[in-house]
Amino acid sequence: MAELRVGGLSRLSSCDWPGQLVATVFLQGCPWRCRYCHNPHLLPARGDGEIAWREVLAFLEARRGLLDGVVFSGGEPTVQAALPAAMRAVRALGFRIGLHTSGAAPERLKALLPLVDWVGFDVKAPFADYARITGVAGSGETARLSLTHLIASGVACDVRTTVHPALLDDAALARLADDLAAFGLTARLQPFRVHGCIDADLIGQSSLVSVGSTVATIEASSAS
Repeated sequence: MAELRVGGLSRLSSCDWPGQLVATVFLQGCPWRCRYCHNPHLLPARGDGEIAWREVLAFLEARRGLLDGVVFSGGEPTVQAALPAAMRAVRALGFRIGLHTSGAAPERLKALLPLVDWVGFDVKAPFADYARITGVAGSGETARLSLTHLIASGVACDVRTTVHPALLDDAALARLADDLAAFGLTARLQPFRVHGCIDADLIGQSSLVSVGSTVATIEASSAS
């Protein structure tokens, strides 16, 4: 069986799953190359500082009754074939399961949804504009399909969008609002974070970042 490739572990977080006290497991690998990524060390399939999955399980065993859940993040965690078995092992310890995803692997996400209690879903842009953010042709339709699976599942979710004016202007955000309205959703807008980003141009323009009043009409959480 494939071993889960773990690139990092946050032993205590109150922000990775709103309202829950969790540990967050960061998995290696992502097929997309978003310019504002703040975890670029997790993009490759293998990392220099990987943590053995058995060590993560041992840590979680010691935190039974102290944490509400475990969030699998990345990178893009759904690309790892070992994730379903890992989720089952964590649930067997008594933890609730959260997942951070951008929807880069729709069928794998669909298969995972019965195993999770909550999903944080990153919407990058209007679906027609995705390639400009991800660097991958067709990624918008991939994300749309993943979002379709997520909504059909009924799993609680938080849909969020990172905003940098060099990547998403007000017109793009308006188109994004229209795309999400078709799903009965709105996006929670979050500002670009300088920390971790390696794109010098975006960092240089970071003083321009704001989530202004002109886009406030689509700033809302879809968490349920």
